Amino acid sequence: MKAIILARVSTEEQKEAGNSLPAQVARIESYCKKNNFTVIDTYSFDESAYKEKRDEFDKILSKINEQKEKIAICFDKVDRFSRNVFDQRVSALYELAMKDEVELHFVSDNLIITPNISATEKFHFGINLGLAKYYSDAISDSVKRTYEKMRRNGVYPSKPPLGYVRSKDAYGKSTIILDLERSHIVTKMFELYATGNYSIETLRQEVIKMGLKSYGGLLPPKSCIDNMIRNSFYYGIVTSKKYPPYAHKYQTITTKEIFDKCQEVREKKRTSRPKFLSKDFIFKGLLTCKNCNCLLTPEMHQKKSGLVFIYYSCKNTKGICKRFYIPEKKLLEPIIKDLELFEKIPEEAQEYLVKELRQATESEVVFHKNQVSRIRAEYDRVKQRDDNLLEIFLDKSIDKDTYDKKHQEYQDKLQLLGIESEEHTRADFDYQTTVATIFSISRRAKSIFESSDAHEKRAFLNYLIQNPTVSEKNLVYTLRSPYNLLLEMTGRPSWGDYWELNPD
Repeated sequence: MKAIILARVSTEEQKEAGNSLPAQVARIESYCKKNNFTVIDTYSFDESAYKEKRDEFDKILSKINEQKEKIAICFDKVDRFSRNVFDQRVSALYELAMKDEVELHFVSDNLIITPNISATEKFHFGINLGLAKYYSDAISDSVKRTYEKMRRNGVYPSKPPLGYVRSKDAYGKSTIILDLERSHIVTKMFELYATGNYSIETLRQEVIKMGLKSYGGLLPPKSCIDNMIRNSFYYGIVTSKKYPPYAHKYQTITTKEIFDKCQEVREKKRTSRPKFLSKDFIFKGLLTCKNCNCLLTPEMHQKKSGLVFIYYSCKNTKGICKRFYIPEKKLLEPIIKDLELFEKIPEEAQEYLVKELRQATESEVVFHKNQVSRIRAEYDRVKQRDDNLLEIFLDKSIDKDTYDKKHQEYQDKLQLLGIESEEHTRADFDYQTTVATIFSISRRAKSIFESSDAHEKRAFLNYLIQNPTVSEKNLVYTLRSPYNLLLEMTGRPSWGDYWELNPD
């Protein structure tokens, strides 16, 4: 029988723990030789089993489908196949094995998947997949807990910004300290910008004169200076897109007062640009030509009468389109039609949808209530233990070191339970308000849009529609979810349609 060898690692640790690609290949080759398999291909790659897009694995699936006879697909272990039981590739290969088109061999697990496998072997395979997923989930949870603890302790795990360097503390642990070569320049940079007498470019030139350079010895670009001015790390707060802000424990370079003043100066300079530079257009940067995929650019034309008109045209950078101009007013017509349809959505629809969602997710509601009850009971239990600990300490039944250690342990548990409680409360609140908010915005969409400035209208459209293109003089777009579903209640199709500016 012909065979294909698949070896995979997803982490550096696996390479170091006897699961390296050469080690896997050697074990599988020995197995194939023992079973008189003819190896036609060997694949070795680093790729996470949790990636939604596993390019290398997909190429292998294509190769397997090209075979006209049954072949053996050989892995080292089940967890080298996948750690995600919901991966469609798992079910695809398993189905092929059940149809007797392939055999799945797991060398180190001593397991072969064929149509004739026993119930015990099927159970063995399922358990191995489940354990593999459990291991990955457990690691993920551990990482999340570690990062949460680091945030509570004010630890910053990433590379610090310019002006700081990583070092070792007295106990040999990694920490962040001021960069004596650059930190005083960064402090002066904030002070200068707070005066309002410098633009980002002139500030850049000034700090370069003072000797500010990157750690690679390069002169900082304008974007670097702008990012530094907006980085709250310098006054003691870490922000990220994924986690809420928290205070770090390292020495600060500037004060919050100076930092806030810099943000005021920056915002004032941003909003007070000359009109010829800050002229805004509703569809600016949103529309592309369906024929050549180039952006449509806006132009303003003023008639002799003083009337101003805005037109859009394809940039035609590829030279394959015929130049034509579309009035902005015409482009807005289909948008206004949809906004008027939103006003026709009855309030009864909201009540019905909320009721249906509640019934459909009754189990989630019960789970939520049980979790909140559990957290409250656990919180009260730990709080009582902490109070009792104080009494024991005051009675001199334990020494101060023991008390401090145990007290900190209880405080950590209380803080984690508090965070967990907040997350459940926020999730329940979001669930209850999301539907009502969507309906409220929908019914007021037209009035919100018409009362907004050009840049606000553009932001609103970017939130409401997706994939807007222009074909000849036809505006083509689809509504984002869930607004496309809401318009079904008015009779408008929810997807795949478009509005023509000049319908015949």
